[in-house]
Amino acid sequence: MSARETILKRLRERADGALSAPESDFSVMTGRGWTPAERLARFESMITAVHGEVHHAARGEWTQALAAVLRDKGVTRLGVGREHPVAVEARAALADGGVMLVDADRDIAAWSREQFETLEAGLTSTRGAIAETGSLWLWPTPDEPRRLSLVPPLHIAVLDAETIEDTFFDVVEAHGWAQGMPTNALLISGPSKTADIEQTLAYGVHGPRELVVIVRHADAPGQADA
Repeated sequence: MSARETILKRLRERADGALSAPESDFSVMTGRGWTPAERLARFESMITAVHGEVHHAARGEWTQALAAVLRDKGVTRLGVGREHPVAVEARAALADGGVMLVDADRDIAAWSREQFETLEAGLTSTRGAIAETGSLWLWPTPDEPRRLSLVPPLHIAVLDAETIEDTFFDVVEAHGWAQGMPTNALLISGPSKTADIEQTLAYGVHGPRELVVIVRHADAPGQADA
């Protein structure tokens, strides 16, 4: 009899009776029925509860919000892609500013030390967000590699308000993950955090110390999301 079988035999023959599986509810988490305004409010409440920072801007003014964040945070070196519309707009808006734009679409080995030692912030787009958990979801690409959101001390993510969905299940179903799983999907729920044995949270130990989300609205924030 193997060690595993011996342990299981002892559990089955325990003095106070056989163990039985607890009742569990594995029903699909969907059908919340939240309105767009409720989704946005819940997402913001959940992500700010874990030290995420949220800024709102009209679609045509989001780069002004980005410039304000960079100025307030003292960022002088920003990692950014080239091809995604978010990167293109950011580059145009910051071309004459005091921020050095660091190309992210390079071979990892060519700028690994730069990422870890001198890059102050990384800017990425997002594919959407999850209201229930206050999470962003990203599909990294060569233009926006995963390190851009995981290595710099500050991650700035641009989110379109209308892409927030109720639950993770809704995201998987709506975007056909069963037919085409992403090779590397990132779920981001606040800045990097860990806890010791006493359950004391520490931020920024294994990744960004700060997460800033710029939420873009089709109209002025608060007018078209109800």
